[in-house]
Amino acid sequence: MGGFSITHWLILLVVVVVVFGTSKLKNAGKDLGGAVKGFKDAVRDEESDHQKRRVLDHDREALTPKEGTRVDDIKVTTSDDDKL
Repeated sequence: MGGFSITHWLILLVVVVVVFGTSKLKNAGKDLGGAVKGFKDAVRDEESDHQKRRVLDHDREALTPKEGTRVDDIKVTTSDDDKL
């Protein structure tokens, strides 16, 4: 009475194939696979956005002058200065 045996699963599989047909099952498999792929892509995009935000937050903290820093002590460079 506990679980299903292999015979029960095979009978259930035959009933599902007869009721739905192989083409509908194939389409359902494609749809499910596409949904899983879309979910993985969304998670990957969210992780990369999170990493970008962490880098930007870190840069902002590095650019924030510390207490007691005078404006004259801050050196500002641009990318054009590197070429000179």
